[in-house]
Amino acid sequence: MKVAIEQPTTPLGPLRVAAFRRFVLANLISATGSAMAPLALAYAVIGQGGGAGSLGIVLATNSVPTIVFTVAGGVLADRLSRSRILFLSNLLSAAAQGMLAVLVATHHATTASIAACGFASGVAVAFTAPAAIGVVGQLVAAQHLQQANALVRLPNNAVKVLGPVVGGLIVAVGGPAWALSWDAITFLVAALLLLGLRLGAPVTTGSALADLRAGWSGFRSRTWLWTYTAAGTVVVAAWLAGFQLLGPVIAAEHYSGARFWGLVQGAFAFGLLAGTVVCLRWKPRRLLAVAVVTGSGLCLPPAALGSGLDLPWVLLSAVLAGVGLDVAIVAWNTALQQHVPREELGRMSSFNGVGERIAIPLGYLVTALAAHAWADRTVLLVCAGAIVATTVLNLCVRDVYRVNRV
Repeated sequence: MKVAIEQPTTPLGPLRVAAFRRFVLANLISATGSAMAPLALAYAVIGQGGGAGSLGIVLATNSVPTIVFTVAGGVLADRLSRSRILFLSNLLSAAAQGMLAVLVATHHATTASIAACGFASGVAVAFTAPAAIGVVGQLVAAQHLQQANALVRLPNNAVKVLGPVVGGLIVAVGGPAWALSWDAITFLVAALLLLGLRLGAPVTTGSALADLRAGWSGFRSRTWLWTYTAAGTVVVAAWLAGFQLLGPVIAAEHYSGARFWGLVQGAFAFGLLAGTVVCLRWKPRRLLAVAVVTGSGLCLPPAALGSGLDLPWVLLSAVLAGVGLDVAIVAWNTALQQHVPREELGRMSSFNGVGERIAIPLGYLVTALAAHAWADRTVLLVCAGAIVATTVLNLCVRDVYRVNRV
């Protein structure tokens, strides 16, 4: 089934497409629950008597399936209806979060049961991500993909600013079960909205295994794609290590602790939102080069914290990093959608996604080992340097400058 594509002429033009409005609304609704879920999950683990070890197990069981099943999700996204995949994935997330909410509310939650629900949610994410990037290309004309990608991210980034605060209030007043219940409801509503898209499935003739092999061959043949993925793995690992892991430690030891870190996180979220707004107006020609350069802004917060700069400079670095990261994500998604055939998009995005997801445990492991040998601030500066060096190496790839706006 074909979806009629209108020709928007303004930054908000993609919203004239009814199907795209439905897709954005579904993302907005599910984002309101997802923004509260991490805090609710942490307190659900604590509430049943678990500590840092139990929380680590829960987070690991949520992360592992996103790595293991992402490629399978990419293959299916190129074989089945992407809107149907999104519907089923959101339905699975709703069931997992709903079950978790019931277990917490009835005081039957254990580390094992929470981890099982987290595993199901991780599987859903693995199938959602490859399908979602292809759906945008099916709903919006190629020349308007950047605005569409920005509009998809705009509500998500806006919710990130207020969601954790609201989630904290809900957990504090009513307990984590209420926040988890809301998360489940938002996934269910999003699933029903996505069901209405009714995008047709592509025509396929070979087996899923043949598609996987062809996809891997296509990924390796695109130098710009695999080099960006490899560079992204290093950048994300260094960012997670230098900001998410060591940032709170440095905040506690050298600044004012949680208050300081809350301001930094808020500044970063504001930067993400500002970056989305920038992408609604600015349309760079060299999409991939812009993605590489702006992504390097992630070096700024680790460098600021590692250098012991005062709060205003750390906040400025976090805002600039947020702006750069969101511009990089939108530019990258647009480049991928414009330079990869629609029938291969799920597999190519999944291979890229696996690389970046592997960076999560890699970054934490390397940091844990380095922290025994170096001071925390030294590790932060090394992380910042790794991001800069990786960016420079990626910019030496000739194909980076050939992936431009269509």
